[in-house]
Amino acid sequence: MESLYRKYRPLTFDSVVGQQHIVSTLEHAITEGRLSHAYLFTGTRGTGKTTTARILAKALNCTGNPADGQLPCGECENCKAIKEGRFLDVIEMDAASNNGVDDIRDLIDRVNYP
Repeated sequence: MESLYRKYRPLTFDSVVGQQHIVSTLEHAITEGRLSHAYLFTGTRGTGKTTTARILAKALNCTGNPADGQLPCGECENCKAIKEGRFLDVIEMDAASNNGVDDIRDLIDRVNYP
């Protein structure tokens, strides 16, 4: 059974609510090809950090050509694989819930994935 927050999570930048300044910054970086080597999403619970990071990951790996020009397309194989959690280059790591010593060791092991 899929949890509600995952089932109804926004899938495009246009559907993110309340973070327009972040969305606009990321969209401009993508369209202008001025991406940073890393992004750090911070904030309190429920502000859309994971959602925005997943949309960014999909947009950067999207191979589709949407008619409206918006990335991610949501239809290409990469977008579908990221949504389903089977894309090898996108790994969701929740450090807030995994804060014990053994949890951190596991996260470090997962980061070393080639």
